[in-house]
Amino acid sequence: MELQKGKERFIQSWGAFGSSWGINRTMAQVHALLLISKNSLTAEEIMEELQISRGNANMNIRSLIDWGLVYKDLKPGERKEYFIAEKDMSLVVKQIITHRKKKELEPMIKILDEISSVEGECEDSEEFCNVVSDIKLFASKADSMLDKLIKADSNWLMGTFLKMVK
Repeated sequence: MELQKGKERFIQSWGAFGSSWGINRTMAQVHALLLISKNSLTAEEIMEELQISRGNANMNIRSLIDWGLVYKDLKPGERKEYFIAEKDMSLVVKQIITHRKKKELEPMIKILDEISSVEGECEDSEEFCNVVSDIKLFASKADSMLDKLIKADSNWLMGTFLKMVK
């Protein structure tokens, strides 16, 4: 396979995987393009390469910056903004975990905390409280495990991941 075909396949595949990971296809494609680019790119270059609108490019670049996966690359004497992806995959994984944890797991734990104090002396309220308590326990353990992953050394994280894959 020639390089250009390989790049196109990677960008398309990363975009398709993105929707499975909970992000939109274009955001994942922008991330993929920046991941495999040797040099930082302007929004215009991203637009041209991916055949997307300026608004779509800018919105997805900003989202990737918010996630901590893309950075501005300031070039002296240049008025244009350049962007580059974080290429350390252990840091990329940690950033994604941190963002998803903050966006999904922490709000769920907050709601579980609020509803775990339901009052009542009937079988339904007892069942409700038991189910909520079980979910809260699982969510708290997941939260704790994710905190450890975020704080873990990159070598340990990769070693543990490789052991799980084998």
